[in-house]
Amino acid sequence: MKKSKLWQRQLLAGAIFLTATLMIIVNPGLSLADENKPDWEYGGSNNPTHWSELSSEFKSCELGSNQSPINITTTQKGKAAAIEFDYHPSTVEVINNGHTIQANYEPGSTVKIDGQVYDLLQFHFHTPSEHEIEGKSAAMELHFVHKNKAGKLAVVGVMMDAGAENPLIASVWDDIPTDNKAEKGNKITLDAAKLLPKDKTFVSYSGSLTTPPCSEQVSWNILSKPIEVSSEQIETFESIYSYNARPIQPLNGRSVELHED
Repeated sequence: MKKSKLWQRQLLAGAIFLTATLMIIVNPGLSLADENKPDWEYGGSNNPTHWSELSSEFKSCELGSNQSPINITTTQKGKAAAIEFDYHPSTVEVINNGHTIQANYEPGSTVKIDGQVYDLLQFHFHTPSEHEIEGKSAAMELHFVHKNKAGKLAVVGVMMDAGAENPLIASVWDDIPTDNKAEKGNKITLDAAKLLPKDKTFVSYSGSLTTPPCSEQVSWNILSKPIEVSSEQIETFESIYSYNARPIQPLNGRSVELHED
């Protein structure tokens, strides 16, 4: 009887291992570690107030002193605008990752911030805006995520207000996959430069990722002028993600600089 139970346990363990192995073979982007990642959310029991409790890797979400987003109020005058965009048309992959709609950009587009060159990796959306200006949120916020050769991250934020329909946003919305957390999405060609306002005045500060693991030492650069999207385009995004913005974080004495164009 003991041998029979031992054999059954060994058979079950082997079946579990084989199933997991087959999943990785079928989907090379999936690992056993991915399967065990905590599922953070913007609402419910795994909302932002509990992110740090979900994983030891998320401790910065509670213990970090330079967290994002922030309410932008008083600023100190910095040097003249030192941000140079070198974005080019690219094939992008539009995915629904379970937290936002994201467009993954091909290599070749960069931004230079204060002399540092960063490669554009992707852009994604939040509603309402995560950052506030004088205590007020915009309808949405667009984040361009970049990384330099040293591995440092720089994010450019663009506020999005209700107004005229945005043709480029329309092309992204038209290709949003129906399934969330998809490993692959729909591919389209677009020019991210067309999502930038003409006026490149911006504010900068040192912050963090606004999603777990809330890593710090992220260079934040928020363009002061918004772009327009139609009310219908805002509603389309809200029909998928009605709220995906982290609450405002304490400034903790950090300086926020204004760089005029």
